[in-house]
Amino acid sequence: MSRQLIKNAGAIVTCNAADEVIFNGDILIDGPKILKIGKNLCEDPLYAKDAEVIDGRGKYVYPGLINTHHHFFQTFVRNLTTIDYPNLLVMDWIDLIYRIFQRINDDVIYYSSLTAMADLIKHGCTCAFDHQYCYTTDTGCRPVDRQMEAAKALGIRYHAGRGGNTLERENGSSIPAAMVESTDTFIRDCERLIDTYHDSRPFSMSQVVISPCQPINCYKETFVESVKLAKAKGVRLHTHLGEGESEGIRERYGVRSVQWCEDMGFLGPETFVAHAWELTEDEYKVLARTGTGVSHCPAPAVLGGFPILDIKWMQEQGITVSLGCDGSATNDSSNLLDALRMAYLMQAYHTKARGGCVSAYDLLKIATVNGAKTLGRADLGSLEEGKGADLFMIDTTGLELVGALHDPKNLLARVGVTGPVWLTMINGRVVYKDGVLTGVDEAALAREGEAVCTKVLRNEFQNYWVVPGK
Repeated sequence: MSRQLIKNAGAIVTCNAADEVIFNGDILIDGPKILKIGKNLCEDPLYAKDAEVIDGRGKYVYPGLINTHHHFFQTFVRNLTTIDYPNLLVMDWIDLIYRIFQRINDDVIYYSSLTAMADLIKHGCTCAFDHQYCYTTDTGCRPVDRQMEAAKALGIRYHAGRGGNTLERENGSSIPAAMVESTDTFIRDCERLIDTYHDSRPFSMSQVVISPCQPINCYKETFVESVKLAKAKGVRLHTHLGEGESEGIRERYGVRSVQWCEDMGFLGPETFVAHAWELTEDEYKVLARTGTGVSHCPAPAVLGGFPILDIKWMQEQGITVSLGCDGSATNDSSNLLDALRMAYLMQAYHTKARGGCVSAYDLLKIATVNGAKTLGRADLGSLEEGKGADLFMIDTTGLELVGALHDPKNLLARVGVTGPVWLTMINGRVVYKDGVLTGVDEAALAREGEAVCTKVLRNEFQNYWVVPGK
């Protein structure tokens, strides 16, 4: 891979420890990593020689956003007012929508993942974790393999959360028979995926996280065996926690879900959980004490009318909070810039009651630096020499941003820059520029994906869709 030089960028928001912003600066990229950041690098033949130049005039550069919770497969189950998340409790919604999920096959997995990943890339996301728990009679154990195929085609860094549900419906779960796996099947496939795809080296493009779906829909042994395998393989753990299941776990086991997870060793610095909006103050302190991270997904919290996390307080306790989109069934887009904006406004709503707001720039670091920390990626999260060349650029020359350009750090979430970015670079490769995904025929993939969605899901569930022209 040849050298690239981003030249004369209007501003480079580094998100480094010193929170530096470099105006009218350059970034030299050598293969997958940032070699040099500074001014006038183009005038030094040592740096500029043979470098492909990207004109940064009028552009602001940011570290790539890192998504720490999603469900790509749900992208083909969205915009359905007949299954309206805001009108349902989480467990009731799960009970209803899983009846659709059980029909998904691995072609749906592939094209829905392409759809979500493309949306993420177009909005500045360079590294994404997906919680893939949809394993049906039709998919077999192929979903993560298909997602890895999609990630490679688009060039996104992909952390696969191998999820699963093991508790049968007749024993108290919400899971239809076509989506239930045994603990043994789940663990054996986790091991296969780790051996096949997990790359712990710097600048790796694929990793695997053991991610049983949620306590309420799994046997205890599933979580116990997950902990054992994660320790043996040196990988991370993930699950949904504090999302409506705590009292159900108390009824089943006599303790709420945070204690249930801690008792079996599931919590810790190698674990991050999604949502955590129903926890008590003491339970948050358990997360802090154990070093367990939280992926904050603002869209489902707002759509479902759930408590808005007190991020300022959580960070003061020592909890690492990162940002996630969540699945399209509870957030009908995969736009992490939009989630960034939403998260900022949610925090601002409680500013006076909570004694201060998390700033727009604080939220940007949550979506970059904290995302990298959550996924164990010391090579990502900020624009610094030696780190991975993951970044995005926005065009600031339009009339809509006049008067807002003096503060690049707070610009995105505060002003609401949520549309497609100008350029996204991942691992030193430009994967999206000026409206074009550079490595694929997007129009062809869109046609193919729409056909798969219609064949597998729309034709099966006519009552759930309003089909144009019918």
